[in-house]
Amino acid sequence: MHEKSMPLVLPATAPGTLGDLPTRLADERPDRVAFSRRHGDGWQDVSSAAFADEVDALAKGFIAAGVAPGDVVGILSCTRYEWTLTDFALWAAGAVPVPIYETSSADQVAWILSDSGAVGVVVETEKHVASLDRVRGDLPALRHTWVIDHGDLGSLARDGADVDDAELGARREGLDRDSVATVIYTSGTTGRPKGVELTHGNFLTLAENTAEEIHQVVRAPGSSTLLFLPLAHVFARFIEVLAVAAGVRMGHSSDLKTLMADFGSFRPTFILAVPRVFEKIYNSAESAAEAGGKGKIFAGAAAAAIAWSEARDAGSVPLGLRVRHTVFDKLVYARLRDAMGGQVRYAVSGGAPLGTRLGHFFRGIGVTILEGYGLTETTAPATVNRPDAMRIGTVGQPLPGVDVRIADDGEICLRGVNVMRGYRGNPDATADAVRSGWFHTGDIGELDDAGFLRITGRKKEILVTAGGKNVAPAVLEDRLRAHPLVSQCIVVGDGKPFIAALVTLDEEMYPGWAATHGLEGLPFAKAKDDQRIRDEIQKAVDDANTAVSKAESIRKFVILDGDFTEESGHLTPSLKLKRNVVMRDFGDEVDALYGG
Repeated sequence: MHEKSMPLVLPATAPGTLGDLPTRLADERPDRVAFSRRHGDGWQDVSSAAFADEVDALAKGFIAAGVAPGDVVGILSCTRYEWTLTDFALWAAGAVPVPIYETSSADQVAWILSDSGAVGVVVETEKHVASLDRVRGDLPALRHTWVIDHGDLGSLARDGADVDDAELGARREGLDRDSVATVIYTSGTTGRPKGVELTHGNFLTLAENTAEEIHQVVRAPGSSTLLFLPLAHVFARFIEVLAVAAGVRMGHSSDLKTLMADFGSFRPTFILAVPRVFEKIYNSAESAAEAGGKGKIFAGAAAAAIAWSEARDAGSVPLGLRVRHTVFDKLVYARLRDAMGGQVRYAVSGGAPLGTRLGHFFRGIGVTILEGYGLTETTAPATVNRPDAMRIGTVGQPLPGVDVRIADDGEICLRGVNVMRGYRGNPDATADAVRSGWFHTGDIGELDDAGFLRITGRKKEILVTAGGKNVAPAVLEDRLRAHPLVSQCIVVGDGKPFIAALVTLDEEMYPGWAATHGLEGLPFAKAKDDQRIRDEIQKAVDDANTAVSKAESIRKFVILDGDFTEESGHLTPSLKLKRNVVMRDFGDEVDALYGG
């Protein structure tokens, strides 16, 4: 058993809760730009004082509407300024906001609102109202529905004008860091989502200490971030709190199709994303270079970026490599940074393994990715690489106030200020997950002597072949998805004589790739059956196999029709694969790989 602990930098017993943050920051620096909110084609700045006033006004509106201390109110919306405003207003009113993905089905919405006991819900659009109407009969506790696009938040603020400041103050004073701040429902990769109760202290103590640990990122002059991940995800929600607590200017973007343009106009200094976003940025840049006849230049630039980053870790960058890196910085890297707004120096990655190739590439072009690790039950981050203490290929060291232990069977266990209070209304599940104060993650990992954590697999996803070989599929899947033609994949072979894979093609990347590889006449609908495409996927498989032993390597694969998406039910909103659903829906294809 191996263990690493990090002491708190700031005390967990400090006064104040999430609802106090806007007022505290307004008192300290009222004119500081806290947000830039969408305004036409541009951005409108919102000062700390203005945000605090909006929070108080909306909080009074919720009080006037009859939302009592401890009441649950759902938020169903895309990532936008009004979500953050509603979040902090509900906290200021002593309520418990519960996030819901805007893409959730009516049944999923009904389950979350019913299980949490929500008395109200803030939704974004009329479409959400229509979805809610289909299940309203199953929600007897639900008394209120407010629609952002109808201007209901403004109406609430006006309705609360007569609520005394003293009453609002009493709501805040009735809370402490042990009070439940939110209930976030797990993504449901293995069944019905469970409601994770997280406290004000989980968020605030962790955010305050994280800000100290990565001060170069969040407290640099003019620090800013553009939030585009769904705020229903714990990762984005934590960054929302971190940004407000650390005084980071924050913006919101909800359409991935306009994301690069939003980067250009907002110009963030750091961003957060899941690895798939970084893979898309790399693959899109590579395809654009090839389409422009500059594929060899990009390949050389990518190789130099990776080699330069690796050499830095080794302690010395050779002169020739330094020269090549400088040349490519002007030719290639600066353009990639400009595509992200020109000011991005750091990125935070979580949700899935990033892989060393992407980590070294992005650091080599001047954007250092700080990979971290955590779960909904740990308020997002438990470990993270710091700018001055990082090892690419790991998820970093524990954050202050967090302990990491590797159990005898390799399972990662976590304890500390970030661990949930429990699963809502489910004491049995809580007792099974948190034992003797340690949260059992279900992930497998290793700690090195300096306390850097490496994720090696998922306990429930370890495949055991018929020959008794244990195989962690993530290593192979990450390498396969790095190919621009591959959208999603799942490695199979539990109880089988060898390892195989189901692969889907990336329809978005296909036209550019086909045009630069002499296949522009081949329609996407026929690509999966073309031998040239199969040969290319075989190359990707061969590359993935170099990361594992022969017994763990992929022997066969099949290219599927369609893709694994959230809409198809095969991905969670945070892009995690629902393995049980895939195996159920594609059982025949798996059987065919093994001769029926």
